[in-house]
Amino acid sequence: MDSYKQVVEKAELALIKGEYTFCIEYLYPIIESYPPSSKEGVNLRNIIITALSGINKKEEAKKFCKELLKSHDFKVRENAKYLMEIIDSPDIKKPENWNITIERNSNFKKTSLSSLNPIKNEKKEKKFINTSNIPTGETKTFQKGFIFIISFLLLLLIPLISGCVKIENTLDLSEIDSITNNFEIESKYIKKFPWQINFEQQIKEIFPDAEISKGELDFSFKNKNLSIKKAQETLYKIQKTAGDLLGESTDMEINSVENNFFFLKKYNYKIDLDLQVLPQIDDLELTFNINNPNRVIIRDHKKPNVEVSKNYIKWKLIPGEINRLDFYYWSWNKLLLGFLLILLIIILSYFIRFYRYQIGSNFPGLPSK
Repeated sequence: MDSYKQVVEKAELALIKGEYTFCIEYLYPIIESYPPSSKEGVNLRNIIITALSGINKKEEAKKFCKELLKSHDFKVRENAKYLMEIIDSPDIKKPENWNITIERNSNFKKTSLSSLNPIKNEKKEKKFINTSNIPTGETKTFQKGFIFIISFLLLLLIPLISGCVKIENTLDLSEIDSITNNFEIESKYIKKFPWQINFEQQIKEIFPDAEISKGELDFSFKNKNLSIKKAQETLYKIQKTAGDLLGESTDMEINSVENNFFFLKKYNYKIDLDLQVLPQIDDLELTFNINNPNRVIIRDHKKPNVEVSKNYIKWKLIPGEINRLDFYYWSWNKLLLGFLLILLIIILSYFIRFYRYQIGSNFPGLPSK
């Protein structure tokens, strides 16, 4: 059995050549091996829908569209709806003036090969076509069906470019008792998408005290003076709001442990972000930045999507996977150091006073009786 890559190459080549029947006969026996819940199954069903539409087998194409409508992926369901509407759209009748007919001249006679040879020293007369007085016919507007099809093709582009968005969240842990979380979202195209506008409205309601900045293509908000528990709740609310808008539920788990070693403290963090239900969309940037007070150490330092620079972590999230980050850093126990410093100053002051009293002042003594 051919590999998936070979299957796709053969099917796409058949589509390019217009061999729709071959494409269908080739894919039918193996299509069941790739379920519609998988990315490969969705891709192969889109190819076979195109081939069936090319030979006007609309009912069979609808059958595969209905399989895609049951997908758990929101984007796949939306794309299947658009394809169903295009398949159900009425056929457009070609205007007669779009066809070119060639009339045969019955008076045409075959000439001998000798008559086709050019005659030497014969001056060729240059002929020019006068097009100034030739009527071009009445200019007609596009038919309604043409506009209908073009509108649906433009709508099909929306789910493809809806992922062209940059989302970045920065968590500042420089002060463990005063954490700052800064969330930014930016569209790379002419204007914001509808889901971005809905997200902004919900964020304003959830975080009324946040510092909000809004532009034509970007939106950001900042939460300051958060405790570690409050920061976790803020991140949970952000991911839940985004998941509800996408029609899929994502999951986030943050675990933090503090270990005391007399003069030092060790802060351990483990973040799990489940994005398995989120489809892999081209040109979608998801970044989670973490700013730490001291040099940070990643336990799994071989991850290609994690960049570390001293106390700064840049974590690129991958849709369709479980993203995990496990790191720690050390910090001085400031409370204990402050207590020891005060104790040292008290002891030092006592010894200075004691030895100063033993030396005496060298002033003359009072006369004794």
